[in-house]
Amino acid sequence: MIKDARSLAPEAQAALRYRAVEAVLDGMTQIDAAEVFGITRQAVGKWMKTHRTGGKASLAVKKRGPKSPRAKLKGWQAAKICNLIRDRHPEQLKLPFYLWTSDAVRLLIRREFGIELSGRSVRRYLKRWNFTPRKPKRVAYERNPEAVTRWLTKEYPEIRWRARREKARIYWGDAMGIRSDHQAGRSYAPKGSTPTTSGTGKRFHMNMLSAITNRGHLAFLVFKSRFTAPVFLRFLRRLLKESTPRQVFLIVDRHPVHRSKKVREWLANHTDRIEMFFLPGYSPELNPDEMLNQDVKSNAVGKRRPHNLPQMMRTVRRYLVKRRQSPDLVRRYFHEESVRYAAA
Repeated sequence: MIKDARSLAPEAQAALRYRAVEAVLDGMTQIDAAEVFGITRQAVGKWMKTHRTGGKASLAVKKRGPKSPRAKLKGWQAAKICNLIRDRHPEQLKLPFYLWTSDAVRLLIRREFGIELSGRSVRRYLKRWNFTPRKPKRVAYERNPEAVTRWLTKEYPEIRWRARREKARIYWGDAMGIRSDHQAGRSYAPKGSTPTTSGTGKRFHMNMLSAITNRGHLAFLVFKSRFTAPVFLRFLRRLLKESTPRQVFLIVDRHPVHRSKKVREWLANHTDRIEMFFLPGYSPELNPDEMLNQDVKSNAVGKRRPHNLPQMMRTVRRYLVKRRQSPDLVRRYFHEESVRYAAA
């Protein structure tokens, strides 16, 4: 008895089908044919049905592999898909996806060119095009790409040129709130169980103002009150004191406090010492000081569990003092791709 007819060569399988069908046509029962040829009764029945439908030719050797030629993208088609993935979001193309997953790309290819690909083929194409799955960076809908381009190509180069001519120091500033329950990093645990951390059940928060330069200078103010114009002016006075006798060019976002009446009046009275510039709206990725914020949240707060607000403030203050004492580390914040334009 044949152990498994599928182990035979295709020609041998076809010969077995011919002999079994001919035996049944000559009067042998399907049960006997199955026993004689070492196959299952179900296989004999399937072959007989195939023979009745398509004749002897239907029992011949069939070409293995895909039933139809494998669909492939042409070079120009692949280039168009790459450009769409790189320059657009699925929602902008009216696709029912929030992220560029392999299913989203598969649907895009089908809609654009009428080509049906398997998910595996799409992933193979994405790998060939050097696309890898990564955690996306959030970009606000309100962001103005033209304003960002204008900032990168015209406004900031002019600020940099003026700073060199007037020997001013360019600071990048930002305000940040810090919560006691912020958590960063991962913890090992047995598979299937979620790790736990211990800490106080009370929640408290603090605020921080900071400003950095691409030469490694760092100024900061840690406080527990709300971020208001008087607090910001207190920070600006400290910044001027630390920068004496250099003039200060401060670049910040468009927070209401930065544009408040009190701040504008104070700046108008100190034009010989400080000038403030605003980043394009909804573009925090252009601010190198955001790298410091992330560093503080992840390493000074996120990997520790403060018991109370004074302890958290001391921890953050000590961390910032250490950073200020290491200008090389501050300069590294400007190595991030989105803020590398400000490194020079």
